[in-house]
Amino acid sequence: MRGSRVQCSVLVIVLPLVFAAPVVSGQAPPDSQAQTPADSQAHPSGAPVMYGSDTLFTLYGRLGPFGPGERAAAVERKLVQLGPRLATGQDSVRVIEAEGRHELLVGDEVLMTVLDADAAPTGKSQGALAAEFAARIGQTATAAYAATSLRALALGGAYALAATAALVGILLLLRVVFQRAYGALRSTKIPPLRIKRFELVSASRLSEVLTGIARILRVAITALVLYIYVPLVLSFFPWTAPYSRRIIAYVVNPLRTVWEGSLDYLPKLFFIAVIVVVTRYLLKLIRLLFSAVETGALPIEGFYREWARPTYFIVRFIVITFAAVVMFPYLPGAGSDAFKGVSVFVGVLLSLGSSGAVSNIVAGLVLVYTRAFQIGDRVRIGETEGDVVARAVLVARVRTIKNMEITIPNSSVLSSHVVNYTTQARTRGLILHTTATIGYDAPWRQVHELLIAAAKDTQHVRAEPAPFVLQTALNDFYVSYQLNAYTDTPAVMAQTYSELHQKIQDKFNEAGVEIMSPHYRSLRDGNQVAIPPDQLPANYRAPAFRVERADGHTGP
Repeated sequence: MRGSRVQCSVLVIVLPLVFAAPVVSGQAPPDSQAQTPADSQAHPSGAPVMYGSDTLFTLYGRLGPFGPGERAAAVERKLVQLGPRLATGQDSVRVIEAEGRHELLVGDEVLMTVLDADAAPTGKSQGALAAEFAARIGQTATAAYAATSLRALALGGAYALAATAALVGILLLLRVVFQRAYGALRSTKIPPLRIKRFELVSASRLSEVLTGIARILRVAITALVLYIYVPLVLSFFPWTAPYSRRIIAYVVNPLRTVWEGSLDYLPKLFFIAVIVVVTRYLLKLIRLLFSAVETGALPIEGFYREWARPTYFIVRFIVITFAAVVMFPYLPGAGSDAFKGVSVFVGVLLSLGSSGAVSNIVAGLVLVYTRAFQIGDRVRIGETEGDVVARAVLVARVRTIKNMEITIPNSSVLSSHVVNYTTQARTRGLILHTTATIGYDAPWRQVHELLIAAAKDTQHVRAEPAPFVLQTALNDFYVSYQLNAYTDTPAVMAQTYSELHQKIQDKFNEAGVEIMSPHYRSLRDGNQVAIPPDQLPANYRAPAFRVERADGHTGP
C-alpha cells in the first residue's frame, strides 16, 4: 500500500491536492469508523490507544482501579516493548477467554484485556472485538517494521531525490517562461484602455500593471509547487509522515470546511436571491408609477408632481430596508456574537455621528412637502436673498444678485422664515413698492398721476392689475406716497426697482414737481430751482432776489 502511494507521488509531483486530501481524511481512527454518532455521543469519555502516529482503537471500560486513560497508557507501553517481536514475526497476538473476559497475549505475556464496556459502543461482541484488536495490532506492527526497513528507507531517499530534481526543473522552467513573458510585455505595443475618447489607463501604465500581475502569478505558482513538494518529501519517511499529513491538513481542512459550508449555505443563498430579484422588480414597478406621476401621465388629486421624486426615494428606502431585515437572518454569520457586536457598534457610530445629517434630511423632506420653494424661485431665507439653484438632501443652494452661491443647511432653512417672491408672481403677480416724500405744496392728485405714469413706463411692470398709490403718512413737512406696481419677473427685481426710481425722477422733473427730502431746506426767491437744467423751459430765467416792505414797495 505504501509502495503504490509513493510511486504515484513520484510520477506526478504537481498532482492536485485532491490526491492529498484522502491521506488526511482516510486516516480516520478505526474505532471512529465502527462507531455511530449516537454511540460516540453516548460514550464520550473513551481513551485512544496510539501506536506511533496511528490510532489503533479506543478503550471505554474500567478494569479495577484503572480507568480508560490508564489502561490505554499501559497498552501503549507494552506495545513499545513487544512491537519489535510482532514486527519480525517472532511472536503473534493471540486471543484467549478467561473468566468472562478476552485477553490479548504476545507469547506468554498479557498485552491487554477486552471488557464488555469496550465492546458496547461498537455494537460488537467482546470476542469479535478482541479478534479485531489483535488483527489490527499485528497489521500495524508489520507495516511499521516494513516502513523502517533498509529497502523502504532507500526507496524513500530515491523518491525524495527524484522529487527534488523535479522541483528544480519546474522552478527553472517557470523562470524561463516568465522572463520571456516579462520581455514580451515590455516590447509589445499595448493599446491604452479607453472609453470612447477618454483614456482610462495609458499604454505604459497598462504594461506595468500586466507585468505586475505576471510577477504575482509567478510567486503564486512557486508557492503552490513548494507546498506540494514539502509534504510529498516528508511522506517518504515514516518519522516525518505525520508532519506531511499535518501540513496538508492546514490547507485541505479549511478548504473542505469552506466547501461543505458553501453547500450547506445554498438553500439560504437561494432564499436571498429570490428576495433580491423580487425587490429589484418591485422597485422598478414603483419607479415606473412615480415617473408617471412626475410627468403628469398619472395624476393624483392633492398630490403635486414635484412630490413624486422624493416620495419615490422614501418608498424605495422603506422597501430596501424591509428586504434587508428579511435577509439578515440568512446572511453568513448573522447569528454569531461577533456579527451582532459589529452591527451594534456600527449602529451606535452612525447614530452618534449622523444626528446633524439626519436632522437636515428630515428638514429637507418637510420643505419638499410644504412646497416652500422650487428650483429657480427668487427667495429670501433669513438674510440671504437670491435664486434657488439646487435643493439637495442635506442643503439648499442660493445664488444672490451679486452672483455669490450660498449653501444653507436644510435645518437652518426650516428654522428661518422663507420669503418666496416667485410663488404669486406666476399667477396674480408680485407687488413692487417704493415710497416718495413730496411736499404739501404739490397737489396729491398730480403726485398720484406722476407716480402711476412712471410705473407704467417701466419695463417688467404689468399693465394689469394696474399700479396704484397709497398715502401712508402725513408728516410735518411732507406727505409719504407709496407706489405699488405688479410684476411677473421677480428674477430681475433689482433692475426693475432701479428703472422705476429713474422713471419717477424723470416724470416729476418734467412736471416741475420737486421731490422733497426730509432734511431739505430752501429759500427760493431769487435762487435757482432744484431742477436739472435740461428739464427747465427754454426761456427760463432765474428771478432776482426780491424783498417786499410793509408799505408795499418792492425792489432789489
